[in-house]
Amino acid sequence: MKRLFILAFTALFALSACETGTSGPRTGPDGKPLPKVYRISNANKAKIQYRMLDSVNALRQAAGLRPLQLNAQLNAAAATHSRDMSVQNRPWHFGSDGSSPLLRVQRTGYPGTFLGEDISETYETELETLAAWMEEKGTRDVILDPNATDMGFSWYQEPNGKIWWTLVTGGTRA
Repeated sequence: MKRLFILAFTALFALSACETGTSGPRTGPDGKPLPKVYRISNANKAKIQYRMLDSVNALRQAAGLRPLQLNAQLNAAAATHSRDMSVQNRPWHFGSDGSSPLLRVQRTGYPGTFLGEDISETYETELETLAAWMEEKGTRDVILDPNATDMGFSWYQEPNGKIWWTLVTGGTRA
């Protein structure tokens, strides 16, 4: 009886060490890891714009450029466009009312000159999105524009986790 108990205990102990399911990242049919949904929490919302600003300014400093500052009017233009892209379900620079980035910035009363807009439709974090923008010449040029003094940055996250990011740059008039 004692032997049976020891054998059962040993088998149970050995089985408890076994894993169920798969280990490592889940992969899609192409063998690549499936994207993880980045959920923006209420606690994180206030930090996102400053994380992006700090990251953009680090890149600008490395390029020998002056830092940008967040601008409330450019933030408003970015927020409006992020929500509108979600409504349209497509990442592009024109609003559902036909507005251009220049017109959206003018509508906010921004006193400077509109310089550029970067947009993205993704499930990635703001810093992963910035890294992707830096890989493309056109979007990198918006971030590293030597005439830029101000930045607006905002997003809209859908219930399914998809995020529509918008970054807008402007320069104050001399």
